[in-house]
Amino acid sequence: MNFGQSIGFLVFLISLYVLWKIKQLILLIFMATIFAVALNRLVRIFLNFNVSRKYATLVIGLISLLVFNILVVVILPPFIEQFQLLINTLPKVWEEINPSLEEFYSNYLEGNFAVPSFNDVIGNYSSLSSNLVNNFLVVFSNVVAVTLQIVFVLFLTVVFLLNPSRYRRYCLKLFPSFYRRRASEIFDKSEIAIVSWLSGILVNCLFIGTLSGAGLLIFQVRLVLVHALLAGLLNFIPNIGPTISVVFPIMIALLDSPWKIVAILIWYFIIQTIESYWLTPKVMADKVSLLPAITLFAQIFFAQSFGIIGLLLALPLTVVVKTWAEELLFKDILDKWQGENLPVEVNPEENGEKIA
Repeated sequence: MNFGQSIGFLVFLISLYVLWKIKQLILLIFMATIFAVALNRLVRIFLNFNVSRKYATLVIGLISLLVFNILVVVILPPFIEQFQLLINTLPKVWEEINPSLEEFYSNYLEGNFAVPSFNDVIGNYSSLSSNLVNNFLVVFSNVVAVTLQIVFVLFLTVVFLLNPSRYRRYCLKLFPSFYRRRASEIFDKSEIAIVSWLSGILVNCLFIGTLSGAGLLIFQVRLVLVHALLAGLLNFIPNIGPTISVVFPIMIALLDSPWKIVAILIWYFIIQTIESYWLTPKVMADKVSLLPAITLFAQIFFAQSFGIIGLLLALPLTVVVKTWAEELLFKDILDKWQGENLPVEVNPEENGEKIA
């Protein structure tokens, strides 16, 4: 390695270090890119009618704001009311399962273990609540930081929508000149993958939320709205979200009748089976298919590396990484790699062997 290559490698390592330090900022930029890519499809509809991009972006922004306000006015108040009732029901649920837990500890762990009451559990966190009050400035600064992040994402989304081609050209300049045309093609495929994932996940969430609410309504489980909304929203987090969503209706059903618990488990299992094996392949059209093990690994990796934002963006990040790995790493590098004295790949069927 000569001096120039050494300097280039050192600059590469420094760049990776800087990118890691600003990883939260990069995630926010990626989130804004997802919103911009999705809304840009709607902007293009107006462009077909000879409307300027500036006015098309304004119209889409106003429509999005109107839809958001309608959802907030219509859905948010009853959701907050039922969610508050759900929180107030937790002490009753705890007292209901308390004897069973004590029996489990005494029979299987052979010890006289007293399960604490719900008030004791809450009391253990009294010091935490007092610290939150005493550190009001810390809480306030965190709220301000989250608000600024939301404003930053919305601002970047609008900026990207107003002139997406310009920012695309800047990104392409990061690649060598001979690869920019190919990188542009991969950008197009990444955009299609993101739109397919986003449209698919929205349909899936609506499907899960609607069927969950319908089933809970038939089973006469209380607080149907909050359970259905949580089931739909938590579907944004595959594997983990559906598991968490079933806990809340089971807690309420625990206070009513044991048969409701069994019915809820069976109904949620049927919904997830239909969604996994029928709806998702239909909606996604095999464009962003991910193996379950890869999905779970990606969620754990991005959650550990980037926190809650990484967990929420684990799937779109994985979709983009998958697209670039297939196009850049596999098709452009590994598939074209011709080494010396390497054995020629033989088809097992041509060699008289059977594929298992």
